[in-house]
Amino acid sequence: MSDLNLSVTAADIVAARNRIAGGVAVTPCPESIQLSEICGSRVFCKLEYLQRTGSFKERGARNALLQLDEPRRERGVVAASAGNHALGLAYHGQLLGIGVTVVMPRFAPLIKVSTCRRLGARIILHGETYPEATRFAHELADREGLTYIHGFNDPAIIAGQGTLGVEVLEQVPDVEAIVVPIGGAGLIAGIATAVKSVKPDVRIFGVEAEEVPTFTHALAAGRPVDIPLKPTLADGLAVGRVGDLPFALARPLVERVVTVSEEQISLAILRLAELEKSVVEGAAAAALAACMNGRLPELAGKRVVLVLTGGNIDLGVLGRVIEHGLVADGRLCRFTATISDRPGGLAKLAERIAAAGASIKEITHDRAFCGPDVTAVNVLCTVETADRAHIAELMSQLRDDGFIPCAPSLGP
Repeated sequence: MSDLNLSVTAADIVAARNRIAGGVAVTPCPESIQLSEICGSRVFCKLEYLQRTGSFKERGARNALLQLDEPRRERGVVAASAGNHALGLAYHGQLLGIGVTVVMPRFAPLIKVSTCRRLGARIILHGETYPEATRFAHELADREGLTYIHGFNDPAIIAGQGTLGVEVLEQVPDVEAIVVPIGGAGLIAGIATAVKSVKPDVRIFGVEAEEVPTFTHALAAGRPVDIPLKPTLADGLAVGRVGDLPFALARPLVERVVTVSEEQISLAILRLAELEKSVVEGAAAAALAACMNGRLPELAGKRVVLVLTGGNIDLGVLGRVIEHGLVADGRLCRFTATISDRPGGLAKLAERIAAAGASIKEITHDRAFCGPDVTAVNVLCTVETADRAHIAELMSQLRDDGFIPCAPSLGP
């Protein structure tokens, strides 16, 4: 849409703030006592999942759409996206009377396809990967005279995302650090530009998923580079290359970039659901994951804002993520024990598990592969426990009682 030789200034972000006012929610940024306790910092959470379409992407989408001239508004816009950028464009395009076409890879989540259609967008499923969908979107723009709006490599988009940083300074005026998830880097570029122009002492930290560390690779190479995409819970961060413009903007302003594992993201999603009653997607949980797991030790005792970027997580995925989080937290355990196949054998095992204070979730018998003793049977047990220390105590008691459990599983 725009000339990428242009930059983005604090004045652009202030203009964007005025432009989108009333059309995009000013989301809360409350302090969390619970998260502060587990992170060792004074933690505030910027609740971007409360936007109408569930993510911060609305800010840039509305700002970009409002800057179109009349001929381009009439022809409409096109974007390649399998997620929140598509939702933001579809929603605000509908509000502003601008036609929106979204090209999604064929693997795009059905819920996001149906939601974009409900919001009035024309959806085209093309290609197996995001780059394939992007190429087709550009071809469509040329063929139909549509304006292509990139999800992060565009000045209007970055300026719109930067309005989040302006709000943070108003809501937490004594903030000392802001932790931002990084995908294409449009969000962290906008926030860093806005915040550093007013309070240069505020430190900006980026967090990436270990499976898609685009910004980390760009820092090592000194420029954006292509990296292979791998599956990750933080699908909102899964881009194959950081944007050229946001990288140029963010690189001198960002203090440090760290990565977090899939297990750490799962546990962060679980903590936010339990402690904050916040249902967020993997990308949004990345900031908390970094703080919970000691990836940013310099933030101890500081006033820190975590940007919870979005809440568009598939409910089926959420169930699996919660189970993985429970395993990572030591609250779900699976092990194999050997019991007598005579009447009462299983009851004795169940009594021992109950006596240890654990709760049986599932038991499966394995008679075919339990060895030559036909009077014995292996049972695969899934139990609910309090924590990892409780698992160790349970295993010790079962060994003492002769059930000879194997090592507990780390998977649900």
